[in-house]
Amino acid sequence: MQIHLDPRSAEPIFEQIAYAVKSALATGAAAEGDRLPSVRELARELAINPNTVVRAYEALEREGVVVRRQGAGCFLTGRGSELAAAGRRRQLQELLRRAATEAFHLGFSADDVRRALDQSLERLDFDRQRKATP
Repeated sequence: MQIHLDPRSAEPIFEQIAYAVKSALATGAAAEGDRLPSVRELARELAINPNTVVRAYEALEREGVVVRRQGAGCFLTGRGSELAAAGRRRQLQELLRRAATEAFHLGFSADDVRRALDQSLERLDFDRQRKATP
């Protein structure tokens, strides 16, 4: 799994790492049971502070995306967020609202946004995700 960071992004580095892990899982570039690099390995590879990697892994663990095994490392669960359905739905609405607002300000039409969303969905393995998420 390749993790690329954008130091110019307004998104914090730990969130970029968490998103990269989720994206790899969603696209099939990573699978349930895969081991994440150790904190030290990833910090060295990305030339960042190990505490930043710890924050990313903790966020992923809170969301149920990874599980820590003492002495063995962090492993992908293959599951989505463990938030309750209502919480997940609120999060989805907020994400889409933000994306639609940004698209509007970039000058895109509603049809452009729908096409872009459809293209993004085609890149992900949603059937596998639905089976794994209750």
